[in-house]
Amino acid sequence: MPLLLETIKVEDAQAENLTYHQKRFDKSRKALFGCEADIDLSALIQAPSSDLYRCRICYDSQIRSIEYLPYKAKEIHSINIVSASFDYRYKYANREAFTALLQHYPEADEILIEKEGLLTDTSIANIALYDGEKWCTPHKPLLEGTMRAKLLDEGFLHPIPIRKERLSDYTHVALMNAMIGFKILKNPTLN
Repeated sequence: MPLLLETIKVEDAQAENLTYHQKRFDKSRKALFGCEADIDLSALIQAPSSDLYRCRICYDSQIRSIEYLPYKAKEIHSINIVSASFDYRYKYANREAFTALLQHYPEADEILIEKEGLLTDTSIANIALYDGEKWCTPHKPLLEGTMRAKLLDEGFLHPIPIRKERLSDYTHVALMNAMIGFKILKNPTLN
């Protein structure tokens, strides 16, 4: 059985975006393990009272571990676009496929995965690109992230197919995940 992961931002003892994490947690447990019984994440999170933490919940049909790790954002200045075809529609704890790709491109701070000719996600985040009028996000990400889901529901993001050949159509690149929120990168190098 695969072990899954939910990463939740906890700042000053407050778990953020918990509704979306709970929704993904429930959906994953039902799809992969046939679980119908609810587990309330908000009742289990007992976060430290100050500072910024990454709450890391490992689970399968049951919660296997919960830990709180101090968080420091990764600096990203260069991104390599790489082709890959693995499946990551659920947030698996096993990230060997991402680790192997990152090790293969040590000159880059991060990788952006192209799958079936379309851009998807980086190893740590969903992406968004600004076309001068609106923020667009790949319509088929590797993982439907919780921050991405929230911004789609709010109408801020617009899902469309994005090909690397069309990157010049966009003026800004942003990364989004539970920990960094929505972060516009300052002049990243895309290769």
